[in-house]
Amino acid sequence: MNSRFSMILAGLLLVGALFAGYWGLVLSRTPAPVAVAPPQTATVEKTVAVVEDQTRQPVVVLARDVPPFVALTAADLAVEKLRTVPAGSLTRVDQAIGRTPWRTLGAGTWLTEESFTPGGPLARMIRSDERALAVSVDEVIGAGGQLSPGDYVDVLLALRQEAGNAEQSAQIIIPALRLLSVGDQLGLANDGKPASPPPATPEERTQQAQRRTAARTVVLAVPEQLLSRLMLATQAGTLRLAVRSADEQLLSHYWAGESDSPSKLQSANRDLYQFTQLALVGPPKKLAQGGSQRAGIEIIRGSQVTQQTATQQTP
Repeated sequence: MNSRFSMILAGLLLVGALFAGYWGLVLSRTPAPVAVAPPQTATVEKTVAVVEDQTRQPVVVLARDVPPFVALTAADLAVEKLRTVPAGSLTRVDQAIGRTPWRTLGAGTWLTEESFTPGGPLARMIRSDERALAVSVDEVIGAGGQLSPGDYVDVLLALRQEAGNAEQSAQIIIPALRLLSVGDQLGLANDGKPASPPPATPEERTQQAQRRTAARTVVLAVPEQLLSRLMLATQAGTLRLAVRSADEQLLSHYWAGESDSPSKLQSANRDLYQFTQLALVGPPKKLAQGGSQRAGIEIIRGSQVTQQTATQQTP
């Protein structure tokens, strides 16, 4: 009985040992790799890149330095995509091939129509019968710092009573002159486009407005015939700039191609006191009445005025 029980017990232990060994063998095996979905980072980055590429605009730039007066070829050009496109920039290579820049341009320069047009910004803002003349201003002369390019102003001159000037006077030297720039802020060129790139961000616009308010120089478009008169006025006395109303539509007339230089000259000559007073010398003497008269020719050399006379008999 005992021997039979011992054999049964040994068999059970053997079966248990075999089961435990099998189970240990199963647990010791390396589990098969579980399929993991690929990370979504690469897909997201690709999507963002595609979206950004759609918001960028092509701009033609120079792939290398180019000398002036040499026609551009395809090898000189490249296209870059920018989020902010510079004003007036070219967007296709065929817009630049065969064209000749008028100055040396460095690699990376984005091209505009100005790259192929001679002259600086001011030269492209005036007509052939006008000249750009800078005038010094302060907060009072410059209408409280509220001047803007495109405004029209009357130039007034105040002369104090001094040793060389017998009468105190104030007069309009030249009416209706167009403001080309205030400080470093330029207006529009004659093609209707900004003469310089406009500010791209709110911060740049704020800084530009601050510089305009603090400007100490303005540039005026002066008819050629009145250039020397304005230059003399700046040295003779105190200037003021009086802003004209936008309701006069003077700027609209200018862009329509109308020229008001002749009328400005006639108006200035009609309203201006004798030029000898502006030159800080006394007015010419009256001619004697009856008998003989002396016909005089007034000669002006700078601020000096002399009379060359000849006797003329009157009947």
